[in-house]
Amino acid sequence: MTHYHVIAAAALVLTIGTARANDLKPIQAQSVHLGGVSGTAYYTVEPDGFHVITTLAQDSGDRTPVRIHTVLVPGQRVIISTPGTVGVEPTMISIGRQGDNVVVQHSPLSN
Repeated sequence: MTHYHVIAAAALVLTIGTARANDLKPIQAQSVHLGGVSGTAYYTVEPDGFHVITTLAQDSGDRTPVRIHTVLVPGQRVIISTPGTVGVEPTMISIGRQGDNVVVQHSPLSN
């Protein structure tokens, strides 16, 4: 994904606040922020599950973005985190499937 595509995807996103959970809709990108790393997450409905695509890049510099592709069935979730310093909680985002819904939650995460 080029820098242009990241910017284009960002134009379609909704902002998520800390410690809030938001439902993600199919093909509707949502912004994700993990400290100095930001990007978007969206999913598609496929026969084998919900395919969640998360693309992240450093906020500064022209580094290559990272794409995480996860297939979720009901009850599953993926947690993406950036490490914190000693004694500081890491910054995390959880993307989970609850039935036919996909929920995005920023840290602090609740079970």
